Amino acid sequence: MPTGRIAFSSQRDGNWEIYLLETASETARRLTNDPATDAQPSLSPDGSRLAFTSDRDGNYEIYVMDTEGGAVQRLTHDVAADGYPAWSPDGSRIAFASNRDGASQIYVMDVDGSRVTRLTRGGDDDVAPAWSPEGLNVAFARDLGGGNREIYVIDNAGQGETRLTNDPAVDSSPAWSPDGAHIAFASDRHGSIELYLMATDGTGQVPVASGAGEPAAAAWSPDGAWLAVTGTAGPGAAIFIAAMDGAALTRLGGTAPGDADPSWSR
Repeated sequence: MPTGRIAFSSQRDGNWEIYLLETASETARRLTNDPATDAQPSLSPDGSRLAFTSDRDGNYEIYVMDTEGGAVQRLTHDVAADGYPAWSPDGSRIAFASNRDGASQIYVMDVDGSRVTRLTRGGDDDVAPAWSPEGLNVAFARDLGGGNREIYVIDNAGQGETRLTNDPAVDSSPAWSPDGAHIAFASDRHGSIELYLMATDGTGQVPVASGAGEPAAAAWSPDGAWLAVTGTAGPGAAIFIAAMDGAALTRLGGTAPGDADPSWSR
């Protein structure tokens, strides 16, 4: 069994909240408790803090909290919608998506919410940022219209944007492997959602894993040996894991139908 902590969102108690699963014991505890929607969790590299999206103050903003409890701190303060937080590998910054300047774009900020910097300027909706393991680049998904979404990468200064996928279907939810060699992503290019791997230059795109219906929203284990995904096998979404040696996806103990959006940390 893989080790570490997996944060996820779930409606198991009636509305969307964030939970934390200890993989060793297969037990999950609830971290947030608010009648609003709390979702899209992102664990800090050391697993001690959590960033997430919530509309508890009237519109979607980015919040952080300690995973051992304590006060929730609001990081963004904008009338637009902010979401998809992603913690940088060194724990100093958070990437996120926001439509504060029109279409959704990718931004980065310090972990206290200061020094907000816009990375992308494509004019299309950019979402789901994912850091490379050394923190130099950010992968993201761009909506090109007509049901077409592709994976792009840009450096952490907003330069050198490169398109990695090129298919008329929806390619989404990029996740960078810990060794920096691969990016996992979800795609419906063959009629149903499948999980794919590709090299970080976009080559070698191949489907991986099976057995979870339509897997999406992948998260790598810290050692790169496992992937956790949201899957629709059985009655409703749940968290599944797959060993990268080719084993089929199996439901992760301690998760249940309605669990989604895994984030994995040591």
